[in-house]
Amino acid sequence: MKRAGVSWINYLLPRLSDALFVALLAGLMTIAPRLLNQDGDTGRHLAVGRTILASGQIPRADIFSHTMSGQPLAPHEWLAQVLFALANQVLGLSGVTLLTALVLAAAFRLVYAEARRRSGLPLLSLLITLLGLAAASIHFLARPHIFTILFITLWLTLLERMREGRPLSPFWLGLVMLVWANLHGAFIAGFVIWAAYLVETLWEDAKGRPFRLSPLSRTLLIGGGAALVASLLNPVGMGVWKTAFDFLSNRYLVGHTQEYLPPNFQQAAFYPFLVMVGLSVWLAGGKDAGLPLCGRLLLAGWTVMGLFSARNIPLYAVVAVPILSTALTQQVRGWRWEKIETAIVTVENQMRGVIWIPLSVTVLILSLLFVPAVRQVNRFDPQVFPVAAVDWLEHNPQSGRMFNHFPWGGYLLYRLYPDYRVFIDGQTDFYGEALTREYETVITLAPGWEQVLTRYGVDWVIIPAEQALGQALQQANWREVYRDATAVILRR
Repeated sequence: MKRAGVSWINYLLPRLSDALFVALLAGLMTIAPRLLNQDGDTGRHLAVGRTILASGQIPRADIFSHTMSGQPLAPHEWLAQVLFALANQVLGLSGVTLLTALVLAAAFRLVYAEARRRSGLPLLSLLITLLGLAAASIHFLARPHIFTILFITLWLTLLERMREGRPLSPFWLGLVMLVWANLHGAFIAGFVIWAAYLVETLWEDAKGRPFRLSPLSRTLLIGGGAALVASLLNPVGMGVWKTAFDFLSNRYLVGHTQEYLPPNFQQAAFYPFLVMVGLSVWLAGGKDAGLPLCGRLLLAGWTVMGLFSARNIPLYAVVAVPILSTALTQQVRGWRWEKIETAIVTVENQMRGVIWIPLSVTVLILSLLFVPAVRQVNRFDPQVFPVAAVDWLEHNPQSGRMFNHFPWGGYLLYRLYPDYRVFIDGQTDFYGEALTREYETVITLAPGWEQVLTRYGVDWVIIPAEQALGQALQQANWREVYRDATAVILRR
């Protein structure tokens, strides 16, 4: 059977973009336990989302700790938390990892598609995308920030289409921002990118005499205004902006949050990012880079932000991949490489493998539903989190207030809330500097540590088994009621 020069076999052959999606989805599900166990915040997000679904209300005051109970809370990730909780209800923790994998796979499929569209070179774009994927993988976790990786890609695609003169309504920016601002607090990055495009078009406008706003400038200004208004359509309005800036301006909190520290280039995980930075410097300095002003602003700005904070590296990667692909296109003109790319384009134009993405997603969901061994892989690691200790607590309830190990706060909420409330968890933008310093006083046994526990009425603690605090508490006549290789529980 043949139609318009395309045989039935072509419908079974995937395009590179589809093959990338399927491979990335399969790869991420293979390392699914890592998505859950490299960070302590996943449990909190699940607990908050579960609470929203159960109550039908988005909490605007703290109900999860006994130290900050009733204090105003900015729920800047509530929609992502609900999505994670829904996935957890349907497929358990496997659903959480599947949602994470789907979002990340979709994001990098879009990144590749945009890089290829701009460069016209599928193989080169794929190689740069894989490099960006390796750089971004340092922050592949089951947390709301994955939605920012996806939405920053959508945002860039919209802005680039507008820059190219496509007939797009500027209110698309407002619609995207409406969802983004309720998914994750890093929606602010969208305005940083928007500013780069606006600067370029205003610069071009300024060259004219007299100065007059171009249609693109007006479109961007309207779109930016719509996005700003949309960002305020959340449970606390301006509170999401205030929360983000208050945290980023606090040097103590930022300095004590691992992911906000600069990348350590002695670690192999940061080598792909280092390669991308070197590539950026080389291409940006070349005469034939052919980069527009907004591309140079974005590349320089996000390189600086990636060097300043490792948390920004995934965002740098999705911004930089299409720009680097475009610049490299100029470098390979006339090479034999171009002939290879032309041959790939010719072959791929015949491919219609539309079945691969829905087929792979369907197979994954069915395996998670009906193959117990697959589902059991997705769990919190008992060597990382106090799994056995919480099992014991469920059968041996402890009265009074707890003091807990900071990275375990989210897991404890996931397992024990609402029966127990934590001392602190990973949402440091809410708990603030004062409580974080008091927590640090206790775990480091600094002067006044016992007074902190007394002031907050702590009756029992759950901490790592090897932590020195446990020995100090026993010397102060606290009683050990449980111990395993991971955790110890002590009472006054």
